[in-house]
Amino acid sequence: MLRGQPATLLLGLTMIGVWLVTAALAPWLAPADPAAIALDAMEQRPSMEHLLGTDNYGRDMLSRVLHGGRHVLAIAPAATLLGLLLGSVVGIAAAYAGGWMDELIMRLLDAIMAFPVVVLALLALTALGPSTLNVILVIGLVFAPLIARTARAAALVEARREYVQAARLRGESVGYILLREILPNIRGPLAVEGTIRLGYAVFTSATLGFLGLGIQPPAPDWGVMVSENRSLLIHAPWTVLAPAAAIAFVVIAFSLVADGLRERDEA
Repeated sequence: MLRGQPATLLLGLTMIGVWLVTAALAPWLAPADPAAIALDAMEQRPSMEHLLGTDNYGRDMLSRVLHGGRHVLAIAPAATLLGLLLGSVVGIAAAYAGGWMDELIMRLLDAIMAFPVVVLALLALTALGPSTLNVILVIGLVFAPLIARTARAAALVEARREYVQAARLRGESVGYILLREILPNIRGPLAVEGTIRLGYAVFTSATLGFLGLGIQPPAPDWGVMVSENRSLLIHAPWTVLAPAAAIAFVVIAFSLVADGLRERDEA
């Protein structure tokens, strides 16, 4: 099934598979309790006992990185799925409606997108308060306008196709035409956009954790770990580099998959 697929797609899928397996099996793969404090083992360098060293509380960094992947696994896919659902519906509806309705919807989305994603997320989480559910909702909502533009651009092409005109002549409802006729035919662009957003969701979640508005300490969240240990970067760099490398690994993996999907669609 994967024979003949772009190398970037295969590499990205392999990297994502590694992340999924390690996140799912973190309770069994982790050599120690990620929250266990050991004051006699503070800031130890990477060794056979602690492969990624320990932080300033003596907590095993490998265990914390592995368990941190579980938080990302809970947030990024759910937030991206929410953004895809909302953005796809809005974008397709705008393209199908056309005229002043399309113009109004897109200008509203442009106004929202004038603000950086992280700024919007910070404002929303400041009002709602930090929690896993709020992080998912906020990331999904701020991604929706970006996804809506992609959905609209693809739907504008499909809305002029003969099969859509035929569905109108048959008297099909607007909902049927949008969901059963147009949506299945723009799956390719939406798949690429969704994969890109997955990578951004990982990065945005980590950024919110770093700023104190995501998963709260002492949870082993990658962004929280970078924030907690940034003062140790000079004399205990492994405490920052380990979670930062994990973030980069997952973001790069999704970027490779998105590039691979784009290459496959263009081939």
